[in-house]
This record gives sequence, structure tokens and C-alpha cells, in this order.
Amino acid sequence: MEEEILEELRKLSEEAKTPLDLPDEDQVIRAEEELLLPIPRDFRRYLLTASDVIYGHLELATVADPNMQTYLPEMAAVAWSYGLPRYLLPLCETSTGYYCIDPDGFIFLWENGELSKNYWDTLWEWIQDVWLEE
Repeated sequence: MEEEILEELRKLSEEAKTPLDLPDEDQVIRAEEELLLPIPRDFRRYLLTASDVIYGHLELATVADPNMQTYLPEMAAVAWSYGLPRYLLPLCETSTGYYCIDPDGFIFLWENGELSKNYWDTLWEWIQDVWLEE
């Protein structure tokens, strides 16, 4: 499933005036050090292999360029200041909150100060059900 979703993301990726870069392992580690949290396995794989994909209106977190508005440590700091529980990492911002990932790799929607009862078991399921279906 994971490989098929990565392939689909590559096919759908839009051309951008300023393309995004993929990070290297050192940049991911630097982001973890800034966050003081490990990045869950699936999210790490996504960051290293597909975080340069631009598709639809959702802007997923990145770690390659600290100057981007989607830079994960900065996005997390803002989300945490709004009340997102500190153990969660934001995947992307929505109009009413954030999609976020917990340490075990489950994906939740946090909006209006609360976690939804619905969740996705993996990042790949969330990408397929939410990002690719938007």
C-alpha cells in the first residue's frame, strides 16, 4: 500500500515556481532535535521520499528548509501554542485546526481544541483517504 501511495503522489505532484526539496537524514535529525521528539517511522519515510510533492490545498509539513512556512518545528511550535497536545506532531494545518500524528503513527484531526474520535491507523491510509481524495 505504501509504495502505491508514494507512486500516486509522484504522479499527481504539481509543478511549482519554487519546487520543494527533499531533506536528507541529517535535516530530519535536526528537526527532531529542535522538536525534542522523535518523528514516527511513517512520517519520517514520507519526509525523506515525498515531502517535495505539491498537490491540492493541503500543505504538509517539511523539514528541508527552515525558512518555509511548512517547516515542521515551526509549525509544531505554533500548533502547540494553540493547545495541540505536546506529544502530537502536526502534519498540516486546516481551516479549523491540524491533522496530526501521535508517537505510534496514528493520525488524528485536532480542531477547536479537541481530538476527533475518528482516526487513521497509518499515515498512508490518511494520505489515501484525505489528501488524495480532497
